[in-house]
Amino acid sequence: MTSSASLNIAPLVQRADMSNKRLLLISYHFPPVGGAGVQRPLKFVKYLRQFGWDVSVLMAANPSVPVFDESLCRDLPDDLVIEKARTWEPDYRLKQQLGQQQTAKSGIVSRLKGLARATAKSAASVLLQPDPQMLWVPNALTAAKRLLARLPHDAILATAPPYSNLVLGTMLKKRTGLPLIVDYRDEWDLSSQYLENSRRDWFSRVVQERMQRSVLRQADAIVATTQGSTARLQDRARQAGSRAPAFCIFNGFDTADFEGLIQRSHKSATDRSRFRIVYTGTLWNLTNVQPVVEAVERLQQDSPELLDHLELVFVGRKTPEQTSLLNRLQATRCKVEIRDYCDHSAALQLMADADALCLLLSGVPGAERVAPAKLFEYLALRKPILAITPAGETAGIVRRYFPRNHFEPHDVSGIANWLCDQLAVFPGTGRCDLDSHDEVDLTEFTRLHQAGQLAQVLNDVVTQGATSRR
Repeated sequence: MTSSASLNIAPLVQRADMSNKRLLLISYHFPPVGGAGVQRPLKFVKYLRQFGWDVSVLMAANPSVPVFDESLCRDLPDDLVIEKARTWEPDYRLKQQLGQQQTAKSGIVSRLKGLARATAKSAASVLLQPDPQMLWVPNALTAAKRLLARLPHDAILATAPPYSNLVLGTMLKKRTGLPLIVDYRDEWDLSSQYLENSRRDWFSRVVQERMQRSVLRQADAIVATTQGSTARLQDRARQAGSRAPAFCIFNGFDTADFEGLIQRSHKSATDRSRFRIVYTGTLWNLTNVQPVVEAVERLQQDSPELLDHLELVFVGRKTPEQTSLLNRLQATRCKVEIRDYCDHSAALQLMADADALCLLLSGVPGAERVAPAKLFEYLALRKPILAITPAGETAGIVRRYFPRNHFEPHDVSGIANWLCDQLAVFPGTGRCDLDSHDEVDLTEFTRLHQAGQLAQVLNDVVTQGATSRR
């Protein structure tokens, strides 16, 4: 099998004329669930058939999630096999309400009830390792065994987070002997540090470390979304005693998603009085908006008249801390538009209507190995990208196309100067660093290409397994 550095499909060889194999995809989150994490498994399902693989999906019947997006269902094949299993988790909004309840209410009875709820919640979170989605695993295991009994499969792919998907994958491998590929959309260790409501106590760290080592030992192949994460997981696998190879398959974009978008060229920017910068996605501790806010505040002090030509649009979920930061922008002269999550096609149109797109990644340990999924859709739109990220993989990709548009999170002066430069000539004919890159080849980041890469991994794993059984 090829290594992460050499995995490549050149040219893409589609195998629709051959007898297809079948893959079981374990994905707790799947359409109509919305959000960036759903795109990767969805697009694998959409395109794998062209490379000789049909897919069955095992998903949650009643997922406890913050957003749904029915528009994503348009990509599902009409004959897709979907097996659903119910989870015992409470509804997402109920979980949020319980998490926000105050325990310091008047009256001893109320305080005791609040203490009891807090104690129960803490105990449950400690027991539910690696994540609350473990409440889905018993029913999902039963449903998967039922599906595998009635329909032959050739391999299992478990994608995470949630990391209980990977645990479920190992259970099924032990019972069926099918080769297991684990797909890390995010590194387990990084998610444990930064995801909302994740457990950071010593007990959880020890338990999850053992769980991950078990997953890596059971895996026949490991897939990650950046070269840095791939190398890190390969090291972790070797430390766990696993010989499973690791491969990098980036996140990407689906060219079909951009059909019908109204692309406003930069020259038409003179039709508007404001330079529009759009950010899409969740704002939280790994995508902190503080550098943007501080840069705008600096312009408010130094050149407030320039902010009359700036419009900032933020689309997606936000933690309370990030909302507080955005509220500071109301004291400046720029126009601010804040939207909640909208469906994927609407988000793409907002991005297409921007003059520049904002990419955020906090300068926290491990972020140098992260590449936000939205980066690749930003590139597909061929719009200028204002990238505020630490040095690392994302910065390297951005600099290929926009060498002057990258700033580290601490470089507030640099960000403010970049904004000043753009606003000083807006409206107008635009600057050279705002020209679109129409001739750039982005094939490596297309979902079709990445499905071909995954098919190669699957074929190699299945072939290797068949050889070892002889």
